Amino acid sequence: MKNQTKAYLLALTAVLFWSTVATAFKLALENYDFLQFLFISSGISLLFLFLVLLIQKKLKLIFKIEKKDWSKLIVGGVLNPFLYYIILFNAYNLLPAQMAQSLNYTWPIVLVIFSLFAFKQKLKIKTSISFILGFLGVVIISFKGNLSLPENSNILGLILATGSSVVWASFWIINSSIKTDTVVSLFINFVVAFSLIVPLMFIFSSFPCYNTVSLSAAIYSGLFEMGITFLVWMTALKLSTSTAKISNLIFFAPFISLFIINMVLKEKILPSTIIGLLVIILGILIDKISFRKTNFR
Repeated sequence: MKNQTKAYLLALTAVLFWSTVATAFKLALENYDFLQFLFISSGISLLFLFLVLLIQKKLKLIFKIEKKDWSKLIVGGVLNPFLYYIILFNAYNLLPAQMAQSLNYTWPIVLVIFSLFAFKQKLKIKTSISFILGFLGVVIISFKGNLSLPENSNILGLILATGSSVVWASFWIINSSIKTDTVVSLFINFVVAFSLIVPLMFIFSSFPCYNTVSLSAAIYSGLFEMGITFLVWMTALKLSTSTAKISNLIFFAPFISLFIINMVLKEKILPSTIIGLLVIILGILIDKISFRKTNFR
């Protein structure tokens, strides 16, 4: 019971951290382009993961990774954090934070659909309902409650925000088949991604200049989007007697995030965003069996 209480506290801490990152994304993108932002945030995450491995004396595990897992780790690194955050940061650059983060939350539904093919699962009625509700939620958010797409809608931004869920689900499918230690695996992913980000930034952008707000937001994103928060969440999962007991807490994140977006960024939260997000989450919760198997955000 004591461990379960700790699990709840750690899970809620992770949820609160994740609730802030949508706002941090927008603040960082005010003065940095997506490559500069990704350079700083991924570099900070990479440094943090290296320190964790050093403290836990797990660096030696890198040399024990099986040959068959190396190709998966490299492909995984290309997918996430490289491609995933390029797509997601561009979506945040083109859309209001409330829309980008809500559309990104379709990833559990995409993951369920992908699992049907990857793990040869049978299509269940509730899975079909889950997918339909997820699609309906995306339509409600994108159309802002109207019968036609508003003239000021950014089609590319909508595609990118929703498409990011496809990349994340693909990464999870690949990552789930790797037996390597979780932190080691994530560290290799970031090494691969960072080695791609650095040359691209110098070719297509420039070294980020100093800006207090955007730099702080980029560093914060690197630590609390995937670094510290990821470890807190994984620790909560290990302490909990059941993954299902804390997994549903993750759905508080987008609603807390909307409140923070409104308070900090002064975005007016549209009723269609809340309704669409509720529909998406309802679709995810309907497929509880698949959700319980999901340990990632």
